[in-house]
Amino acid sequence: MLDICGVGKAIAGTVGSLQLSPLLLGWLVAALIRIAVGSATVAISMAAGIMAPIAAGTSGTNAELLVIAMGAGSVILSHVNDGGFWFVKEYFNMTVPQTLQTWTVMETIISVVALLLVLVMDAIV
Repeated sequence: MLDICGVGKAIAGTVGSLQLSPLLLGWLVAALIRIAVGSATVAISMAAGIMAPIAAGTSGTNAELLVIAMGAGSVILSHVNDGGFWFVKEYFNMTVPQTLQTWTVMETIISVVALLLVLVMDAIV
């Protein structure tokens, strides 16, 4: 459905014109899809499809770090459209606001810290 609606093409067109590192761009694409859809699996799959031609056309792109960056972007901002959100909520017997204040914040911190570590590794490698 996302493919038919052209979400991937819209995101690719929007971010493709930005002058960003492919690593940051991959994280951003995955994060935007994750926020829009809620599914980390859909986010990383679509981000990989969108970023593959960009990465192939950009010399010096570290494919391994790009995969990690997209994976990090795909876990940002877990919310009510995410199955994992509901597992955590029910397993720990929390309310929706409590889950948003804990799980969602933790997932966002993990995403941003992982991105920062990927950018540091890119500078080193």
